[in-house]
Parts: sequence; C-alpha cells; structure tokens
Amino acid sequence: MPALVLLGAQWGDEGKGKATDLLGGSVDYVVRYQGGNNAGHTVVVGDQKYALHLLPSGILSPGCTPVIGNGVVVDPSVLFSELSGLNERGVDTSKLLISGNAHIITPYNVTVDKVTERFLGKRKIGTTGRGIGPTYADKINRVGIRVQDLYDESILTQKVEAALDVKNQMLTKFYNRRAIAVDQVVEELLGYADKLAPYVADTVLVLNQALEQDKVVLFEGGQGTLLDIDHGTYPFVTSSNPTAGGACTGAGVGPTKISRVIGILKAYTTRVGAGPFPTELFDEDGEALRRIGGERGVTTGRDRRCGWFDAVIARYATRVNGLTDFFLTKLDVLTGWEQIPVCVAYEIDGKRVEELPYSQTDFHHAKPVYEMLPGWSEDITGAKSFSDLPKNAQAYVKALEEMSGAPISAIGVGPGRDETIEINSFL
Repeated sequence: MPALVLLGAQWGDEGKGKATDLLGGSVDYVVRYQGGNNAGHTVVVGDQKYALHLLPSGILSPGCTPVIGNGVVVDPSVLFSELSGLNERGVDTSKLLISGNAHIITPYNVTVDKVTERFLGKRKIGTTGRGIGPTYADKINRVGIRVQDLYDESILTQKVEAALDVKNQMLTKFYNRRAIAVDQVVEELLGYADKLAPYVADTVLVLNQALEQDKVVLFEGGQGTLLDIDHGTYPFVTSSNPTAGGACTGAGVGPTKISRVIGILKAYTTRVGAGPFPTELFDEDGEALRRIGGERGVTTGRDRRCGWFDAVIARYATRVNGLTDFFLTKLDVLTGWEQIPVCVAYEIDGKRVEELPYSQTDFHHAKPVYEMLPGWSEDITGAKSFSDLPKNAQAYVKALEEMSGAPISAIGVGPGRDETIEINSFL
C-alpha cells in the first residue's frame, strides 16, 4: 500500500514538477489533490520543457495514470487548452481521470476574483485572478458547481441561479459592473460536458482500489506549506490545503494509507505575491538568485521574490506535514558565492526565536538571524553522486538537513530530468 505525498515545504515554486517527474516512472498514479490553475510545474525532459498548470506532472510519464482529485478546482477552458498543447507535442493524455466531485471554476468566479482584488488596492492578497478563491468560497457556501452537475441541466441551472442571485447584486450595486446572465453561463458550461465525459470518474474508488492492489500512488501538492489556508502566512495564502492532510480530503484516501511524505525545498527561498518574507533580498544577491535561478512564475509570469534559505520555515514544514524526507532543488544556483547565509532563527522585539511565531504580527516583524556557511565555485551540474559534490556543497546540504529536521534524500543539481542526485530511494 505505497502511498506517497509530495508537497512544497516553502512558499511554492520549489521544483515539485521535477521531483514528481523523477518518481513518475516508478508510480502507477499521480494525483493533484488541491488548488487549480494557479499552480505551475516546470518539467524538463531532454531538450523539451513542459509548463504544467492544472494537470498532474505524471501526465508526462508513460504508463502512469494522472488524476485530478475532488479537492481541485477546474477551469475547463484551461484544462482543454493544456491537453491540446500536450497532444500537439505527442504526449498521450488519454489516461487522465477527473473526479466528478471536483468543482468547476465558472466565468463569474473569475470576474469576482479580478474585481475584488482590484478593489482591495494596497491591501490586495496577490491572487492570480483566475477565480480560485471565489470557487472555493462557493464550495464552502454550498453554491458551487461540480463536474457531475454538467450532466444534469436542471440542477446546473438551479445552482448557477443560486450563485448569481448574490453575485449579481454585488457586481452591479457595489462594483458597478454588468450583471451576468444565467443562461449564458449554463450554455457555456454545458458546452464542456461531452469533452469532459471520457475523463470523469469516481476517483476516490479508483485510488482506494489501486492501493488495495499494491499500486504506487503519488499525491502531488500545488503551491507550498506556507501558502496553506490554515497553516500558512494567512491572509497571504491560497484557498486550499497544500499540506499533507489536504491529500486525504482532496483525494478521498485515509491517513493510515500514507506511507511517506516528501517535502520539496529550494536551496534558497522564493515567494510570489504579497506577504511577509523574512529573508527577502533587495540587493545584488537577490537579483543574482533571480537571474541564475530563472525565478519567474510558471503560471503567473511574475518575478519571484528571492532570499536566503530559511531553516525556521523548513522546520515548521517538517512538523505540520510529518515529513519523512526532503528533496533539495536548485543547489547549482548557489555556485559562485564565497559565503552563503542561512537563516537559523529570527529576532523579534530583541528576542531570539527559533520556531515560526504563531502571531501574524510577530512574523511580520521577524528579522533573520544568519549563520554563514562556506560556498563553492565548482560546477556541480554533472554530479551523479553525493561524493561528486565539492566538500563545501556537501557541508551545506548536511547543515540544511540537520537544521530542517528530516533527511535530504535527493538533490537537484540542474533543471534536467537526469540532473538529480538520489541519496535514498523514495520507494
């Protein structure tokens, strides 16, 4: 019953796609369990680069069944655009399964997201404007549209009417926008029904039966731990649970079936959007990390904010996810620095704090306490084993492992599929 969860241990963009792809040839199912097309994975296969937004990374691995679970919110137009792009490049997408209980991102969800964020001005959250948050809000308010609703026009119409009763009042009277017609939305959504039908399945049953048959199932989180709606830097978070517990609710698999939880860590730290970021750099080092690391959002296209590695949030991720392993990515980006600062604690109001403060106010005022580690100048992209790394690079990895609280079982030394050092097998 080998079920693995693979998730981001920082603010997202840690390189989860590379890690999932590395495991893809050894697993039978890869499952997205939360988020929507606000998450992005870049996977490099040979000289081909694939940017995935909604689809599980396992779709690039022949023999692997990619699954979009019930906890995901699906924009059908984005889904079919992504599928079409992969098909044109010769990727077989026919094995994709989509939960009938996954919620649909409707056109009005996108409209509400954009006008709300614009209205907030300086207080904006930094959403992608893709309707993710409003769709999750509809789900909680029990006026959401599920994939299965597209196959009952009467129910679909009733649900769209219920949602727009309130939203049109808000759009017209508060935001001075035009009301959205129920019939227009229903017609657009029904237009996706036939195209979606071959993919729709009872994925909860499929996945549990697969585990009972000793199939290997990998649950792939979007975003990262610090963007979790419950455990992240609220309110500057996503609208779902990227943490390990989200895999259970977002895929319908019990926690006793999870055998391993792998956290993806970047060898430094980045985040996209607003919110506190203690180790953020505003100098030449920050710009160098951004340039060398190619730090631009796969989905948003926005430059990522860059900073040094933060061991405090890594320890926090270990705790809230029950991490058993780390996959350290982009170690090669740090080549060339004589010394590399690592944040080992915070200073808050003159006091040293070694764990993530629960208070939002304290975290906003946290100043990093750095420990300097010696750097290296040798090119490491050709390293095939841990012993191939320069001594200082080895020491850096060991220091991060000790500070973070879980073993580092794999190291990314370049963007390519084969540019990975595997220390311990995840399976």
